[in-house]
Amino acid sequence: MLINCKGTLVDLSKPKVMGILNVTPDSFFDGGKHKDEAKMLAHAEKMLYERADFIDVGAYSSKPNAEFVSEKEELQRIVPVVDLLQKHFPEALISVDTFRSAVAKSCVESGAAIVNDISAGMLDDKMLETVGKLKAPYIMMHMRGTPQTMVKLTQYDDIVKEMLSYFAERINTARNFGINDIIIDPGFGFAKTLEQNYEVLNKMELFQMTGLPLLAGMSRKSMIYKLLGNTPQEALNGTTVLNTIALNKGANILRVHDVKEAKETIDIFSKMKYA
Repeated sequence: MLINCKGTLVDLSKPKVMGILNVTPDSFFDGGKHKDEAKMLAHAEKMLYERADFIDVGAYSSKPNAEFVSEKEELQRIVPVVDLLQKHFPEALISVDTFRSAVAKSCVESGAAIVNDISAGMLDDKMLETVGKLKAPYIMMHMRGTPQTMVKLTQYDDIVKEMLSYFAERINTARNFGINDIIIDPGFGFAKTLEQNYEVLNKMELFQMTGLPLLAGMSRKSMIYKLLGNTPQEALNGTTVLNTIALNKGANILRVHDVKEAKETIDIFSKMKYA
């Protein structure tokens, strides 16, 4: 199970870790933490030292009811960060977390390797065409509406069946635009209640029928801390538990805030799987 990242073939048959670098002031866990170049570089260096396989850079918070950010502001936030990381860590594989085609294009042209789109092309009708031309791997996530409206769009008759239908249509459309490397993200926390998140996780192995790699992004999310009655800052243990379950359900990439712990989880999981 290979993806082509700027000419480097990455084998996802052994799970990989995608470390999160938010450059937003309002992300739910680390908003405002990486305000200047020194802090961004230090955090990226720490994640790479802890064996992150990818660094996912985001400049638009997608938490529920997140504030709207203009395309111009998103570009001003994210492109310099991609340039900075490429300058200091030229071997790093950078993913850009955006649903805008212009942002994706500018970041890939600056050296990013992967486009990570929470909307699977539904919020920008040029996104799939753009990614197809860029020949970059594409992470497509399941979501309804926008970050501002998704909390009201949680009515499903059969959530997993409807998600599989959604992905079938999105994958077919992406293929028609020439996108070769596609990764599926169930979108935990996006247009889903707490109970629905756990139903999707419980049935996550069904998404393997797409034949595509799976990404699990549950790091410190409300499906953990609301269930346990604590906070995002106290949700690392719960994150590790859910990441372990996701690996057992077929996850190929764990998107996390805490790289060291995720890599250790994969190391132990792999030892048990292949012992």
